[in-house]
Parts: sequence; structure tokens; C-alpha cells
Amino acid sequence: MVREQRRLLIPRPRLEAAGGGAVALTPDESRYLTRVLRYGPGDGFAVVDGQGGLWSAELTGAATAQLRTPLAQPDRQQPAPRPALVLAVAVVKRDFELVVRMAVELGVDRLIPLLCDRTAVQGQLKPERWRTIAAEAAEQCERLWLPAIEEPQPLASLLSGSAPAGALRLWATTRQPQLPALADLLAAASPAEPPPEAVWLACGPEGGWSPAEEQGALAAGWRPVQLGPRILRSSTAAVAALAELALWRWRRWGC
Repeated sequence: MVREQRRLLIPRPRLEAAGGGAVALTPDESRYLTRVLRYGPGDGFAVVDGQGGLWSAELTGAATAQLRTPLAQPDRQQPAPRPALVLAVAVVKRDFELVVRMAVELGVDRLIPLLCDRTAVQGQLKPERWRTIAAEAAEQCERLWLPAIEEPQPLASLLSGSAPAGALRLWATTRQPQLPALADLLAAASPAEPPPEAVWLACGPEGGWSPAEEQGALAAGWRPVQLGPRILRSSTAAVAALAELALWRWRRWGC
């Protein structure tokens, strides 16, 4: 019986520090391989570095593994997806960890937690926890690129920053039926056009954007879109919109 080859994400600096391809496992990594997966010496798995590389490896001891190919010769090397998907999303009271996990599974490349006028969770910010969740999700869905989970920042900082060159910036909002739907806007883009460098999507907090935030986004050049006729929970809106973007990117550019 052929065992499914599971993946373990080990950051590139640790792989580079491993002389001869021998990798020391952390206690959590060892526990996952030996207790959760019940692997023993000689069992194979894949190592990914979160930067597009994948290597075959085997467990050599409870806390050690060996790459089967040199670090300079990965079994797979995948270029970074383009356009990059950037989700700027308000931190919400509940479900934010789920938003992080699902965003990674859907293909987000960069996630920016936002603090908005109506954000009420400043005392519950856990960026390191969110990065751990992102790494676990990347392993589970077999991604070769680990998305960046940034430090929380005020929305004002995002709006006052310089516009990313070649990026499409979309502002998800509600109660404006005259706005184009996100799906329609994406469908109208010409297939002959080269992909933008990145697509940014901003999703607001519980209670919605404040009037000042809406005005600030328009002044900064963000393009408002709607997600449909219903008022969605903040977490639902972020995941639903990102799913549309991910499907559009996959159908257009296969990534």
C-alpha cells in the first residue's frame, strides 16, 4: 500500500543551515510526524520552504530528517503566483483565525489585518498565532508559497500609502446597488491583457466602513465594488470575495 506523501513546511534559513541535507526537527514537527502521522525511520515525506521549493525527504530519527536531493536541486521549483492576491481585511471579534486559514487555503499571497473606525478588538490581536495558522493551512492545502501575514495596521496607513505600481485595488462595500459586482468586473477584463502585478481587496469591519473611510478610499483611488444583494458577515464577505478572485486567477493564469 502506497502511503500518501505529506508535506512539512520548514523555513528556508533552517534548510540552508542544515549541513549535508540533515535537518533537525522542532518538537512540534517531530510530534506531527511520529505521533500524528505515525511515521518511523525511513518513511518519506515532502519538505517545502514556503518560497516555491519542494524536496523529497525521509525521517531518520525521532527528531531528524534527511533531504533526498541537494538543497540546490529541488524536486519542484514554482514561481510566485501572478497576480499576487492581497487581502486587507478588518480584524473582527470572532472568526478571524478562520478567515486567515481559509484565505491561505484559497490562495492569498499577502494578508493585511486592518484596524478601522469600527474595529473593537485591539486587545485581542495575535499576529504570531495567525502566522502559525497560515503555515498549517499552507501545509494542508499543499501550497509551495507561504503567504505573508503582516502586523495589524490602521486603515489610515493603508490609504495614505503610495499606490502599488501596476496593482488593481478593489474596495468591497455595501448598500450601493449601482456599483459593479466583483464577479462582473473580473469577467469584463480582457483575456488578452497581461496580468496586473497584484490585485488588492479591502473588506471592512462589523458594522461596515465609516463614511470617512469610504471617502478616504475613493480619494486614494480604490475602486468600489459590491459582492451581491445580501449583507454578509465581515468574515463571510472576505472569504467569498477572495474565492472569486482566486477562481478568476486560476482560470486566467493557472495559478
